[in-house]
Amino acid sequence: MADEQLRSGPYGSRERVRAYAAARQADPRIAQRIWEALGVARSVLNVGAGTGSYEPRDREVVALEPSEGMIALRPVGSARAIHGSAEAIPLAGGSVDAAMALLSAHHFSDVRLGLDEMRRVARGRIVVLTWDPDVLAAFWPVAGYVPAIVDGPAWRAASPERVTAIIGGRVEIVPIPHDCRDGFLGAYWRRPEAYLDPRVRAGISALADPVPAAAAGLERLAADLVDGTWRRRHGHLLGLTELDLGYRLVVSDSG
Repeated sequence: MADEQLRSGPYGSRERVRAYAAARQADPRIAQRIWEALGVARSVLNVGAGTGSYEPRDREVVALEPSEGMIALRPVGSARAIHGSAEAIPLAGGSVDAAMALLSAHHFSDVRLGLDEMRRVARGRIVVLTWDPDVLAAFWPVAGYVPAIVDGPAWRAASPERVTAIIGGRVEIVPIPHDCRDGFLGAYWRRPEAYLDPRVRAGISALADPVPAAAAGLERLAADLVDGTWRRRHGHLLGLTELDLGYRLVVSDSG
């Protein structure tokens, strides 16, 4: 990874990092799934840790983060943070009980190398929160308004199939609650107006700076919300409390 990327990470300027951090807060229901997946691990490495939203407070956590801006925004009292990349984790082999990467593996410059490094440093469990690209591609904002965001290589870089091919393990469905507090792409499936808010889009890397095709799709969404087209097409979602959008936990034991 280039020195500049190590300093800034995938989110660019300090202003973008600050906006991203404000939009992304831990959802307690998703947090519980992650913590349960960690099992009995007492020490955990969080790879691509950001501001540490899902780091368990009752375990020893080391955070690995490529963005100095993200590290600077970590709350007082949060886990010790190391500046570095997944592809060259600066820890000795077998130095933690578990390693996790939460919606960050698609940002690795080399997913295989990053996962191999996680396997090297973890004595036991590896937990990766990622998504099934085919399921998420059918999600209404993507399929109906911003299909351009599925064109990049990151979309399939850390699919559950690819992750399990590298580290093995089982795959668990993580349904997204209708009032999800974490502002990732799928969080607002029942709150369509939110995708028009630049403060919300700041937490969604694919929409933070929409390409012209995506910007045009957001304009169509705005019009469809006004004239009732969105409700006619997707109004059935308003009665649901959670939805499978393709988010998946891969849980594997190292070794």
